[in-house]
Amino acid sequence: MTGDFRPQSDFLSTLTGRGFLHQCSDLAGLDKIAKSGELVAYIGFDCTAPSLHAGSLVQIMLLRWLQKTGGKPIALMGGGTSRVGDPSGKDASRQLLPLETIAANKEGIKSVFAKFLSFGEGKQDAIMQDNADWLASLNYIDFLRDTGRHFSVNRMLSMDSVKLRLERDQELSFLEFNYMCLQAYDFVELCKRHNCVLQMGGSDQWGNIVTGIDLGRRMGTRQLYGLTSPLLTTGSGAKMGKTAQGAVWLDNSMLPPFEYWQYWRNCEDGDTGRFLKLFTELPLDEIARLEALGGAEINEAKKILATEATAMVHGREAALQAAETARKTFEENAPAENLPSVEIEAAAIEAGIGVLAAFVKAGLAASTGEARRQIKGGGLRVNDQTVTDERALIGPHDLTGGAVKLSLGRKRHVLLKVA
Repeated sequence: MTGDFRPQSDFLSTLTGRGFLHQCSDLAGLDKIAKSGELVAYIGFDCTAPSLHAGSLVQIMLLRWLQKTGGKPIALMGGGTSRVGDPSGKDASRQLLPLETIAANKEGIKSVFAKFLSFGEGKQDAIMQDNADWLASLNYIDFLRDTGRHFSVNRMLSMDSVKLRLERDQELSFLEFNYMCLQAYDFVELCKRHNCVLQMGGSDQWGNIVTGIDLGRRMGTRQLYGLTSPLLTTGSGAKMGKTAQGAVWLDNSMLPPFEYWQYWRNCEDGDTGRFLKLFTELPLDEIARLEALGGAEINEAKKILATEATAMVHGREAALQAAETARKTFEENAPAENLPSVEIEAAAIEAGIGVLAAFVKAGLAASTGEARRQIKGGGLRVNDQTVTDERALIGPHDLTGGAVKLSLGRKRHVLLKVA
């Protein structure tokens, strides 16, 4: 992407060195502003879920590095655009959420950013803005006349978010077609309100970002810039932030720190160095050393990745506790008390709970049918003993310290604790 260009600013040097940079509308122009210490940039986050997951971490880290290198980040909450739904990368319309759900999701997402950015009134302090502040009160006729006239339908139809949907013969509603107009208007509004000149996002947002730059030019703002990061997948092609069990949430009420730690510990060998650059703040020379480890030693690099990434989201203490829990569980084969746990009533244990039902209750199997298939494949264990009888009962004799350790494979464990 950068070719022979050598960034002078700490911001673009960091992004280039750590693998964040995919496209930029004007590297030299942006580099000059970043070096001056006057760069204000934003990324938008629609409020479609009660938290963000690991798939959003690249964007969050872009804002964090911006602040650490002297810029001012804006986390734009999509309280307005969430009512429409971004069609990018989708074959069907997003579910339209009630306003109450959007508001609740926004509060959950806010708590994530408090872990990564410093908010306040200072020059480099982050701002959290909601685009509902201007979108919700727009007059439709005025918007069409004053802003809509600057958009070319021909150009909008050429954007990937629109073109790919139409090429797959999937319906695109007029509501969704307007999304890029609203996102472009956000950019112009943030420039007017906060002197914001840079919009960042994933590479699938390039068309929307360029549309905002063009709208700013037509509406008389100062020069605007766009920058995208690569869309991230694992070495095997899996989508970042997703597992077979669901999303890797950044909220500990939705995913315990231990399971978050495990997600990073279990990354593919070939992803370790790349993830260390993107999701930790370790120096690049240290990452190069860890990346060069071979054989079983790469597992030590993965543990460092897991601990550093978990510390960023859940704090250093929780990260170290998760690492110690993993050590006890996998290296000492002990039923560590800090494993994720699910409570069960004492009466249920006294009467005996079926092993299939126990694994479903613990969230290690989606159904009794899935648990049964796992047993046939030798994948379920109770207190580290492989389950062979699908009709077995878990009772008082299985308790150790008031809990039973249930395991799916070698890497997922839950304690069934007596309430």
